[in-house]
Formats: sequence, structure tokens, C-alpha cells
Amino acid sequence: MVADAAKLRVAVSKGARGETVIDAGKSVRGSIEAGLRLAEICLGGLGTVTLSPTRLNPKWPFELAVRTTDPVVACLASQYAGWALSHGEGKGAFFALGSGPGRALARKEPLFADLGYKDRASRATLVLESDKAPPPEVVDKVAGACGVAPENLAFIFAPTQSLAGSVQVVARVLEVALHKTHELHFPLERVVDGLACAPLSPPHPNFVEAMGRTNDAIIYAGQAHLFVTGPDEDAEALAQKLPSTTSRDFGRPFAEIFKAVKGDFYAIDPMLFSPAQAIVTAVDSGRTFRAGGIDHKLLDACFG
Repeated sequence: MVADAAKLRVAVSKGARGETVIDAGKSVRGSIEAGLRLAEICLGGLGTVTLSPTRLNPKWPFELAVRTTDPVVACLASQYAGWALSHGEGKGAFFALGSGPGRALARKEPLFADLGYKDRASRATLVLESDKAPPPEVVDKVAGACGVAPENLAFIFAPTQSLAGSVQVVARVLEVALHKTHELHFPLERVVDGLACAPLSPPHPNFVEAMGRTNDAIIYAGQAHLFVTGPDEDAEALAQKLPSTTSRDFGRPFAEIFKAVKGDFYAIDPMLFSPAQAIVTAVDSGRTFRAGGIDHKLLDACFG
């Protein structure tokens, strides 16, 4: 991204501690291509994210496709936005959720106890869902947790309202499937491959609306295909439980749900955060199981 900054329409600078900072959508326009790069960085270089036309959604003809041969590490140890970073209080406070390979160096989240995975490296990169770069205090915190010098850190940030920000969030369609698989207590070591797709959502200048659209792309039109080992009945049970259609909150635009709970994420059914349709193949038998479905009418209403 640094080498292609002009083409991607991103801004590269050095922070107070010597860290590399890439603005992918706040003070610059950014681009869809920057979002694709961001998504692959979030996956720690272990996945591929592409954009291509599809006939699946008539009014929204382009979709993001994500694939990885190491879905557990790529999605849960790297892409998942699980590292909460904050400093200060009040109007000038900083808060952002960190994604990317730096998480597997710091291992600050309980999730890593289940994953049993750790990286060793002299450099670290984090992607922040934020409209500003981290302050020096957060840079110091990340450097210490990752065990690297501040000048060997890179932070890439993009607000959800931006082109790049909206792309990288929708590209989490496979990650949310893996996260829900974990929440359903399916053994992660039995997930051997994965791919997923979701329509490219149009950005919106309002944060809640933009966040709503990126979530709706996954919840109402996302598809995930997991390849698992073990008995057929386990694969079938996972397919039946995985789609967002099983959630009590399914059926309304996400922005509407978010406003109804007054912005309290914890009041939203966590089972909602998953693709609309799940396909699970039991590789030992070759049988495939499906559940859920795409809601074209609701997707149209959500995207505007």
C-alpha cells in the first residue's frame, strides 16, 4: 500500500513514535482497491479477496469473494476485530477495534487460548476501524504487547463510511461464519478450508447507516462454504445453525435494529452476525448440507 499510495488514493505518514500510518479513507478519498488490499492484510496474507460481477443479486451486480486454505488462523487469529484499543475519556478519547496479524503477536484476547496459536515477528501491522490514527500512548501499548519497536509498527485506518472501510468490513463474511462456528462449539481443528461471498455495499456518509449496510450485506446476502472433517450429522447440524436466519433479530435492516437498542451491541442477538446462507461439506463422505437463504427484497431496502 505504501508503494502504491498514489494509485490507491491513500496517505502515508510517520507517527510521533516513528510508526507507519496509512490513512485509507478519512482525509483522502481512498478506493475500492485499497479496501481489497486492507482485507487481505486483515487476513494476515493467508487469504485472497477479489471483486467480480455476479447474477445472484440483480440490483447489486458485484460481490466480494474471500477464500483461504487456513480459515481458522486467517479469520480468527488475524482478521477478527477483537483487540479493543483505547486512550483518554470524553470528546478527545480514542477507541478502535484492531484487526490483522499484530493480534497474534500480542494475544491479548481470551480467544487465543482456544486457538492455541502465536506468531513471532519483528514487525507488526494492525488495521483499525477508525476515523483517526492512534495516539502515541496507544502506539506504545501496541508495541509493548507485540514485543516490537514502535518504528516497526504499521497502522492502517479507514472509517466505515469510506470506500475502503466498507469493502474491508464486507470482506469479513467468512470471518463471521468462523466466529459463529466457534460460538456454536464446533471443533475449529475440523474446519479445513473455507470461502465466502457477499455483495459490495454502497457506502453512506452517516456512520450508523454505513455500518448497517456493511452488516446487511453479510446478514441478508452473504454465503459461506465451509469444508469440515468428521461425521455427516455434525456437518449437517452446523449448516442448520450457522445462517443469520436462525436469529430472533433477523428481518430488519441492521441500522434499524441498532437504533432500536439505542446503540447497545450487547442487546442484539449475537447469532445475527453470520452469513444469510451456509453450505457445509463433510469432506470424509463428500456430502454437502445447506441452510438459510438470500433475501433480495430486504437487501434492496437496506442498500437504498
